[in-house]
Amino acid sequence: MTVNTDEHILEAIGRCRVIIRNGEVIEVGEAQITSCPLTKKFAYPLSVLDKESVKANIEYRIKSWGMCTPRREVSDTREFVGFGASELLSFGLSAGLLDAVVLACDGAGTVIVTKPALVQGIGGRMSGLVKTVPYKDVICQIEENGGFVIDKVHARLDQTAGVAKAYELGYKNVAVTVAIPAEAKKIRSLYPDTIIFGVHVTGLNREDTEILVSAADLVTSCASKTIREIAGRKALLQAGVAVPIFAISTKAKDLIIEKIRQSSEQVLFKTTRLPALSEQQPEPLV
Repeated sequence: MTVNTDEHILEAIGRCRVIIRNGEVIEVGEAQITSCPLTKKFAYPLSVLDKESVKANIEYRIKSWGMCTPRREVSDTREFVGFGASELLSFGLSAGLLDAVVLACDGAGTVIVTKPALVQGIGGRMSGLVKTVPYKDVICQIEENGGFVIDKVHARLDQTAGVAKAYELGYKNVAVTVAIPAEAKKIRSLYPDTIIFGVHVTGLNREDTEILVSAADLVTSCASKTIREIAGRKALLQAGVAVPIFAISTKAKDLIIEKIRQSSEQVLFKTTRLPALSEQQPEPLV
């Protein structure tokens, strides 16, 4: 049996499983949701989520900036959403609130970055990465921009190892994006000062949601019903009302407030019970 050495697996829009081989979309699974307010704001907007539209969106990403190919662009300064994971974490670096961010990158695996544009370029356009392969060109770009790749041979995805390496390198204020609740719990136990950002949470069951929320400082809601209920109830601050971000800890709350303070955008502050949700939610919430 031949093992394909150029295969990437994503959990894309609506936790839709996508397989990419040699720069081609080979397989697209069923999305768990049919619509999302955020997808209408994509560079390649989607009003309805089905196999055909998701495939077209992924193909657009491959063509326009090289996702899951050796020509992958890793640096960007554009904000795609006001309070997305990459936007908040890149701001944290630029404001001096963070020293390093651990995140996943197609073509490199788990990486440690210290430049805001690298966080935004890698994370701002990335879907849930399940498996990837190493590309020398992508790894070189990351290293040329001061980043560190924890496994240049296999492009391993291991956020716990990434956090460990970040502290070993001397960074003190470290943040990490985590998609697996058990891994978030492990990182919190081993490295209690780490800022943990829970991502790609659509479809989490109640038990996993409880684990993630208990470990995380920040968590995005995606299309998760349980995150809205459990994180919303525990959160100190909520950013956004359609696909909100929940700040669970004081450090996370301070990060969002500082981003607002330095912004020139108009903002409404209102004391209320959380979650506070608009009528425009992903459909259905799962």
